[in-house]
This record gives sequence, C-alpha cells and structure tokens, in this order.
Amino acid sequence: MAPCALTVDSLNPKVLALVNHLGNAIARRAQCIQNEIETKPGSHPFDELIYCNLSNPQSMGQQPNKFFREVLALCDYPHLLERSETNSLFSSDAIARAQKILDLFPWRATGGYSHCQGTEGLRDVIAAGITSRDGFPCNAEDIFLTDGSAPPIHMMMHLLIRDEKDGILCPIPSHSLYTSSMVLQGATLVPYYLDESRGWGVRISDLKKQLDGARSKGVNLRGLVVINPGNPTGHVLVEDNQREIIEFCRKEGLVLLADEVYQENIYIADRKFKSFKKIARSMEFGEGDISLVSFHSVSNGYYGECGRRGGYMEVTGFNSEVKKQIYKVASLSSCSNISGQILMSLVMNPPTVEDESYTSYQAERNGILSTFSRCAEAMVCALNRLEGVTCCKAEGAMFVFPSVRLPKRAIAAAEEQNTGPDVFYALRLLENTGIVVVPGSVFGQVPGTWHFRCTILPKEEKIPLFISRFMAFHERFMEEYHD
Repeated sequence: MAPCALTVDSLNPKVLALVNHLGNAIARRAQCIQNEIETKPGSHPFDELIYCNLSNPQSMGQQPNKFFREVLALCDYPHLLERSETNSLFSSDAIARAQKILDLFPWRATGGYSHCQGTEGLRDVIAAGITSRDGFPCNAEDIFLTDGSAPPIHMMMHLLIRDEKDGILCPIPSHSLYTSSMVLQGATLVPYYLDESRGWGVRISDLKKQLDGARSKGVNLRGLVVINPGNPTGHVLVEDNQREIIEFCRKEGLVLLADEVYQENIYIADRKFKSFKKIARSMEFGEGDISLVSFHSVSNGYYGECGRRGGYMEVTGFNSEVKKQIYKVASLSSCSNISGQILMSLVMNPPTVEDESYTSYQAERNGILSTFSRCAEAMVCALNRLEGVTCCKAEGAMFVFPSVRLPKRAIAAAEEQNTGPDVFYALRLLENTGIVVVPGSVFGQVPGTWHFRCTILPKEEKIPLFISRFMAFHERFMEEYHD
C-alpha cells in the first residue's frame, strides 16, 4: 500500500502556526460533562451546565424576531402569497416587504445566485439604512453583502497583506478571528493593549509606540483593527476616542478596519453608538482623506441570527482601481447566501411607526436588550464583590471580561499541570459549578494579568443561580490557594 501523501508536516505551515483555541479545551470538557449528566445522574455536584461561553443567542433560548421570520418564510415559499389565509397568518407589512423583495429576483425565486456583490436592490435598502443611521450619504456600490462578518475580514486581510513584512495593528484583547486571519495570511501582528483602567479605551500614545516600534523593525503597517462595541470587553468607545483613532489612521496612512457588529447592543443612556464613518464625515474627512472598511452582521445585536450568515462590509476611501481588485476577490465566492442578504436588509430597514409590525417589533427588540442589560448589571455587581476580581461595566455587546488576581499558589498549581492560570481557573470553575466561560488568553491580555469572558446570554431566571454558584466557588478557590 502506498504511503499517505498528506501528513501534518506537509500541510501549509501557516495553518500549523495557528494557536489551538484554548477555549476548545473548556468546551470539550463541558460536552463530556453534559453527556455524563444525561447518562449518569448525580455524577456531578450540579444537574445542569450554565453556558456563558457562547455568543449564540438563539442556541441559548432566545426566540427569533417575528417580523424577520415572517418575511423570510414568505420569500422562501412565495406560494404562500397566493393563499387567502396568509393575510390572517402574516402581518400586512411583512407581506408587502416580501413582495417587494421577491420582485428583485428573476422569476421571483430566491434560490439562484445573485450579483457577487449582493442583490442590487437589497444593497440599495442597506445603503439607505446606513444613510439614515449616520446622517451622511452611503453609496450602494460601496456595499458588499457577505456570509456574516468573518468572510469580508478574511477578504480584506487577503488584499492588504503581501508578505510577513506587512503588519496590522490589532487590539488586545480582541476576537481571535483577527489574530487567526493574520496568521493565515502570514502577517505580522502588531498588538496594542486596550486600557482596562479607562474602561477598555484606546490610548493613542500606545498606538504610536507600537507603530513606531514595528516600523523600526522593518514592518510595513497597513491597517488598524478596532472593535466597537468591544468583544470580549463589552465597552463602547467615547466619541473623542473615536476621533483620535480616525486622526491617527489618517495621519499614518492606515486603513481603518471597523468591526461594528454589536452596534445595536448599547446598555447605558449616556453612550450611544456612532459609526466610525459618521465620525469621520463629521470631522469633514471625505473619500480622499481616510480609507475605512466597516463590518456588520446579522449574527450579533439583539437579533442573534448566527446561523443565517448575513453581513456586509462598506468600503470607502479607496480609488476605483483598488475597488476593482476588491470586486475581483469578492467574485471568487459567486455570492453570499440569499437568506442572509434578505435578513441584513431587514436589520438595516426594520418596521417603521406606520407599519402593522412596528409595535410588536419594538417590544421584542426592547425586551431582549433590556434583559441583556439587567443580566449584565447583575453579573458585574456580583463579580465586583469577589476577592481579587474587578469587572468594568458592560456598556454594550454581550460580554463581561473580569480580571482575576490569582494567588501565587494557584499560578504554581497551573504551571504544575502545564496549563495557563486562567485556563486552570476556568476548568476548576466548570468542574465545581457547571459554569462554562472562556479563558482570557484566548483573546489576549496584558502579560501577568488573568481574565475570562462571560456572556450575558443565559436565561434571566438562571442569573441568580449563576451568581450563587460562582460566588461560592470563588470563595473556596481563594481560600484553597491563598498565599
């Protein structure tokens, strides 16, 4: 028998260079425990897991938005529009919206390919929604509809990174999507640390220090990633900080890559979401002043349609020749899925006050966001009462990211098991309480500090159970490993 031609050593070294997602060890152990709870009742000191590692709302019991699903159902099965009972089963504005959307497709069929940039009429709707949101015009030709936000991020990395001498400034902590994409492209990651003492804001002095240090080593800085609202930190940038970031990118000739997928999730009255494009235009910076790519997705926000894989990127500040190259790369994937395109258009153009669905739509939206806000506040208050734990207020997104000052004996115990202290803490938490979190090292953290990311998605009635289990565990843990 001929030997296998493919071995691990013969794979693309950039794939091998990817760091194993440390959160996977926690998730795998959680799955084993879940199986044991089901097959061997009483085998653990708890009878259910509390999943705080998943940013996947509908898998946690959140119901999909009624208006969105009505329109999708009618677009997927247009024959419903021909039936008399449809008028009593579906809202009038959902029917009208589905009719209008179906008119955009040949033969009113949503099963075919669209334009590789996305269906033109849907891009028009999204551009109008962005214009309404920002108060500045958006050109539909700048919109690329995508399967969520991950593909366009990978696409931009493809376009920006030429070799290992090219670098991207990336926040730490940040979603591993960015760091992993850079590794796959062979880019140099140039980290800048968010300032936890200032609510996870961006220090321009640190940006400048990191940029100058990288350039002194021969790295060509191509872009800067910013995530607002933040993942995993749950912060929302203040406008002055956004202005500083825009001015920094303009001055240094960097492409600003703005991840704005949690823009709907804001929990404090004095902090409103403002897109980086809105801020740039209010600073009177136009197309020729700064290159900006904004990302949005239906996976996040209050809608949580993760499995629908809908998203867009808005590309501004690039000349026509560069845009041709972006279009060329986009065309390699034929088109994004049509259901995701439709849903993205609905997110950016929801029911208005004169529509039949408006009242129920607002009730669903506000109910979800209010629940997130209450859960976040309860978690933050409880965590901040614990010895050695500090947690910034959750201003947006769907996460808290507390810091844990672990005793030296706990750190030594982790080293004996050849694991990181934050992973050690997260595993002990899981084994003792059934609470599943993600270690901070998955996202990056200042060396010598330890964090974990906890989503605010468990059912609200489970939050008291989360708090009581967590507090009891932490007190025992700190007593066991006190210095």
